Amino acid sequence: MSKIRELFSPRDMSQGEPWRRIAEFAFPLLIGNFAQQLYNTVDAVVVGNSRWGYQALGAVGNASPVLNLLLALFVGISTGAGILVSQRFGAKDSEGLARTIGNCVTATAIASAVIMIAGPLLTGPLLRAVGTMDSMYGQCKAYLDIFFYGIAGFFFYNIFAGILRGLGDSFSALLYLMITSAINIVLDLALVDSMGVAGVALATIIAQGISAVLCAVKLLSLKEVFRLRWTDLRPERRYIGLIIRLGVPSGLTQAIFSLAMMVVQRLINSFGDEMFVACNVMVMRVDGYAMLPNFSFGQAMSTYAGQNIGARRLDRLKDGTRQGLMLSVGTALVLTPLVLLFGPALMRLFTPEQSLIKLSMGMMYILAVGYVAMSVTQVLQGVMRGAGDTVTPMWISFGTTIAMRLPVAYGMVALTRRLGAPLLTQERMVFVSLLAAWLTGMLVTLIVYRTGKWKKKSGIE
Repeated sequence: MSKIRELFSPRDMSQGEPWRRIAEFAFPLLIGNFAQQLYNTVDAVVVGNSRWGYQALGAVGNASPVLNLLLALFVGISTGAGILVSQRFGAKDSEGLARTIGNCVTATAIASAVIMIAGPLLTGPLLRAVGTMDSMYGQCKAYLDIFFYGIAGFFFYNIFAGILRGLGDSFSALLYLMITSAINIVLDLALVDSMGVAGVALATIIAQGISAVLCAVKLLSLKEVFRLRWTDLRPERRYIGLIIRLGVPSGLTQAIFSLAMMVVQRLINSFGDEMFVACNVMVMRVDGYAMLPNFSFGQAMSTYAGQNIGARRLDRLKDGTRQGLMLSVGTALVLTPLVLLFGPALMRLFTPEQSLIKLSMGMMYILAVGYVAMSVTQVLQGVMRGAGDTVTPMWISFGTTIAMRLPVAYGMVALTRRLGAPLLTQERMVFVSLLAAWLTGMLVTLIVYRTGKWKKKSGIE
């Protein structure tokens, strides 16, 4: 019983072997991220195999960049909250921890109200901006509108899960997410035939609302760590300012990715090939699984760095970063070949169309090396964020995604068109540009990390 209780308890990462603490935190987080990815995957699998076909699959794909853009800033704020919580927890500041969490709850309620109103008003213009085909527009709009009307569950789950991760508890959010993933699957199957992609949106917001409630109950039970009072919910400039300072750069990073994806989506739509639109959805869903270790170890390193800096255990940063890199790269080297080996079977979950499966796997092979590169990028940027420097990763993302990837994608497509290359070659350039951005991002992150300027944000130097 004590072992089970330990799994659900906050974990102090300023004590014990660094690699062990990182692994204990990262692997439940990896499974949790896997469950989170199931939300998107199940949506795509269900609609792709429904009577709506791969046209509906393309509709989900067109909706994703718009959805991610409008949610990006809040996701960043949840990251900032997790960093601040980890530092307060590492410093054993229970009063500051309670006020931080209370201000997070208030900020989340305000953000939910704003997006619930603004989201449905913006979806139509944004879908037109990315060149959504008329055959997909109606389903895209319905999907997004329903998602935004129920956005509170998504927001509160993400903020509560971020707080739990900041406390070193990656297991509770995992368990709740697995439960609600099962609920999501059942609801998807029940609603898709009658409602199309709108049905999977409704299923998702119901499931996320349940997971938010479960996380809230868990947080309120941690009375030995902090006690949340009504007065802690009162917005305070100090705490809101810190959350925004730490979170907005991460949110802008997500917004940059989302904006880039919207511009790339317009390029994809410009081919006028519904199969390629569906291919992009399938590749990005499978890509999400290949990326899971990278993001999981990145989040683990943010918490590890934050707690150790809060506890003033700066001696543990260097060894922890080195060991975290070994764990992350090793996991990526094992998982990437498995994703490629079982890729055709995964693609077959989305569609019975053999030509679409072959097209999608061809794009996956282009990206393969990039997954190992991203394992390095995420760990080092995770350490920077945990130290309080969320601005540097933002600028690296801006440079590699906006300043590099977009011109390369459009330029290579234009060049291959001018040279009269086959349509398939032109379409491949979209993914070649993504690989180039990942490799460049790794090199720049390594250089910036080695300079050590990010340490000044937390007073390490």
